[in-house]
Order: sequence, then structure tokens, then C-alpha cells
Amino acid sequence: MKNQNYSNHRLFVPGYHYFTLIAILILFIGSIVNLFNSSIDNVYSASLIVFSSFLLFFIAFYARAFALKAQDRAIKVEENFRHYLLTGKSLDAELTVRQIVGLRFASDDEFPALAVKAVKDNLSENAIKKSIKNWKGDYYRA
Repeated sequence: MKNQNYSNHRLFVPGYHYFTLIAILILFIGSIVNLFNSSIDNVYSASLIVFSSFLLFFIAFYARAFALKAQDRAIKVEENFRHYLLTGKSLDAELTVRQIVGLRFASDDEFPALAVKAVKDNLSENAIKKSIKNWKGDYYRA
């Protein structure tokens, strides 16, 4: 497996991020065109197709959002535990979830110091990732 770093750590699943989302958008636009071109007899069924495609878009969006939220919760607990193992203390309560998500890529050597710096300098998730010198890949994310 290819080593992760800042430039290649984002995970894009073409079947989801490209095909599925574009197909849902095409379906939604097509259903609206169908609604406007439908006769009086077909307005009800055409509006149901528009409504169904609209719901499908929200289902796809929230399925991804819920999975990422659950993943962020797991990362927060894992990184808090890792910090405890390394330092004997929990992570600073001032760290945001986004900062902790950024810290997960730091090696054990730089993790505690970077966590302190993230709070002190109020670093963003992106700034934290950019400041990591020894990248620890995360190959199990959703």
C-alpha cells in the first residue's frame, strides 16, 4: 500500500464521490424536466419522482455525514487513549474534534508536542496536518 502523506491522504471512492452523486443529480434534474413536460394526468406521478430523487440525494448525503460523524467520535477516543498512553494525561479539553482528527496522522514522537501546540496556537486541522514531519498513515477510514 502506498505511504500516506499530506498530499495523498484524502480518500475518494469514485463509485460514491463521482458516479453515485452525479447520477443522483442527473436523476433529480431529469425528474424536474419530466415534471414540467408531463400532462395533467401525469403530474402526480411525475411529482412523486421528483420527491423521490430529492429524498435519494438527502439519503446519500446523510449516510456519508453519519458515517463520518461516527468515525470522528472513534478517532477522538482513540487519540485520547493514545495521548494517555504516551503522556499519562488525557488530551486537552480545548482541542476541537477537527484538531484531534488532524492530530491522528502525527507519529507518537511528535503527537504530544503537536497537541500542545494545536491548543496554544489554535491550529486548524489543515495546519496541524501540514506541520507533521513523520506522517502516520490511516488506512482504515470510511
